[in-house]
Amino acid sequence: MKLTVYSDGAARNNPGQAGLGVVVKDGHKVVAEIAEYLGKTTNNVAEYLAFIRGLEEALTLGAEEVSCFADSELLVRQINGDYKVKDEGLVPLYHHALALIGKFKRFEIDHLPREKNKAADALSNKAIDDHHASTRGPLFGTI
Repeated sequence: MKLTVYSDGAARNNPGQAGLGVVVKDGHKVVAEIAEYLGKTTNNVAEYLAFIRGLEEALTLGAEEVSCFADSELLVRQINGDYKVKDEGLVPLYHHALALIGKFKRFEIDHLPREKNKAADALSNKAIDDHHASTRGPLFGTI
């Protein structure tokens, strides 16, 4: 089975409150949507965690082949070997991603402009917004 994974990470104030968003498709059919709150981290870490989460979901769904798309040019170029991973905080995430990639018979990743990755972007921001909404106390004047 071949799946397509769209991933995005968001961090407000970088570093700041962060979330990840993943959309997994089988052809044109969406088979998974994931929005997870990450706590306080950087945008680059959030991008890697979103990518990793997408790979994990594809494996869980039984994919043998995966095409990935992300709007993080840094992530895509590091995974493709065009850039070295210099940030020590990203090194373990990079190695974890490579280990997951090795479980697929076929893998590819391409950069996607932000405006074409709107679904994953919306999910990453939803994760942050939902966390903030759930941590607020009751409104004044309500019982």
